[in-house]
Amino acid sequence: MGSKVVQIPMPNPLLLRLSKLDTLSTQEQDVLRSAIVRERDVERHEEIIRQGSSPTESTLLLDGFTGRTKVLSDGQRQITAIHVAGDFVDLHSFLLSKMDHSVSALTQCRVGSVPHDRLRQICEEFPHLGRMLWLTTLIDGSIHREWLVAMGRRTATQHMAHIFCELYLRLQVVERTDGESFEFPLTQAEVADTMGLSSVHVNRVLQELRSLHLISWRSQVVTIHDYGALAELAEFDPTYLNLEGKPL
Repeated sequence: MGSKVVQIPMPNPLLLRLSKLDTLSTQEQDVLRSAIVRERDVERHEEIIRQGSSPTESTLLLDGFTGRTKVLSDGQRQITAIHVAGDFVDLHSFLLSKMDHSVSALTQCRVGSVPHDRLRQICEEFPHLGRMLWLTTLIDGSIHREWLVAMGRRTATQHMAHIFCELYLRLQVVERTDGESFEFPLTQAEVADTMGLSSVHVNRVLQELRSLHLISWRSQVVTIHDYGALAELAEFDPTYLNLEGKPL
């Protein structure tokens, strides 16, 4: 008889992410786990949050990649943020009356739903957790500012290098890296929508990074061959990711 393969569940990525910001008590960890009322799988390209909607719950990304998107009248799309496991893709919907953008699955995803009533209860009864969740939205804002700088002032090559450095560190926090590699099953067209470039230009930039022996991107896996050199090229400073944390 063949041996039975035992599937070991992956750690909760939200707990991994928050534990990097500050220490979580056992009670706080239990509160966060119980806040997720249901989980579901989302297919690639499926819209998770619709622009103009008024959600009554926030969506936690448990696995995969999602993008915040805005679509212009001519059909052009801009991806304004990439979310990874452990991110709330719309925590701000807890306080906003209506969503001004969409959130779509860039890959097959697993998501969890946390009712706004539950978030309100957490903020009232567990203020430390409330501050930690607030900090994640502040970090989202910091990431957005860095993206604006990269798009407006960095070269396309620096911009792409910056994206790879950032994603590597964010995925490392939630244990989604393997050595210097991480899964990145986005298309070049989706990267183009993220950078505000054409797919042809994205391909040229990728070839340049490859020719410099800084990264490779094969079979949906990105491998960083020289992180220090890639970060130097990108002028990458991870301060905005708040990876060191402090008592809250």
